[in-house]
Amino acid sequence: MSATTAEAMAKVTAEIPRLLVQLVAGGNRHEVVTRLITDIADTVTRRLLTLAEEKLGPAPVPYLWLACGSQGRQEQTGVSDQDKCLILADTVDAKGEAYFAALAAFVCDGLNTCGYVYCPGDMMASNPRWRQPLRIWRDYFDGWINKPGPEAQMLASVMFDLRPIGGDPSLFAGLQTEVLAAACANSIFVAHLTSNELKHTPPLGLLRGFATIRSGEHRNTLDMKHNGVVPVTDLGRIYALQARIPAVNTRARLEAAAAVGAISPSGARDLIDAYDLNAPTRLEHQAALVRRGAAPDNYLMPSTLSDFERSHLRDAFVVVKTMQSALGHGKSMLG
Repeated sequence: MSATTAEAMAKVTAEIPRLLVQLVAGGNRHEVVTRLITDIADTVTRRLLTLAEEKLGPAPVPYLWLACGSQGRQEQTGVSDQDKCLILADTVDAKGEAYFAALAAFVCDGLNTCGYVYCPGDMMASNPRWRQPLRIWRDYFDGWINKPGPEAQMLASVMFDLRPIGGDPSLFAGLQTEVLAAACANSIFVAHLTSNELKHTPPLGLLRGFATIRSGEHRNTLDMKHNGVVPVTDLGRIYALQARIPAVNTRARLEAAAAVGAISPSGARDLIDAYDLNAPTRLEHQAALVRRGAAPDNYLMPSTLSDFERSHLRDAFVVVKTMQSALGHGKSMLG
């Protein structure tokens, strides 16, 4: 990408909804669609980092820009906000901190211009809390793992999906290895995190029906993000944590977990099959909205599905719920 302004890049990212429609209509697998959409976000971010350094001068110390959330997992769809952070070399001084504050503001503002809206929870590198030297990041993870309160569990979940985007990746490699080892060795933390991850449940109702949203703007719909795809990504994260698997992509985590015995091959296959139904259903819904001239979202009206589709979607939800129940009761699903 050779664009010299965020506005020029925004003309490219404005085409993402149309690209989503084309990729879905072309029969591409959901992980191919989300990987390609994520690649665009990665490219835009790296270009903004380059432009920031051209404007501000070379970085005074090594740094690493990372993404978490769906971009970290390489699973972005047509709806995405910013979840970014910065790791700085421990040698950074006050003058260097001011430089990186300016760099983070430039990149985050540029991403917002390109349609990657500011994170509602302010989990962005423009927030000083998420722009810290490596030693502070070590302290963060140490605190989250050893004092697993509600906020710690939430933050740890997000941060276990970190993926380097631009800068010096050596700033993260050692940290990731240390954190996985420490987290895996702390059974209390794993139990707390598992309990927190299981709060997102598939929308199953009584008598083979769906539990749709009961009120508000999205009444009578299914949230295909938080109740469809997220329960599977949460399970993948827990299995990866238990087995010290560094992968952050959900499919890669599940396949790796099965390979090392953290989950049975049949359990992994069932969960991946469920994921391979939930995720495309979400993408097809988003593509249908774009074709109608609407903005993509995650709220699916079950009545738009055929009886066949509803039946299979419910079966997928049942599989996920079964795996959640097994994990919640301490069963390893190794049988």
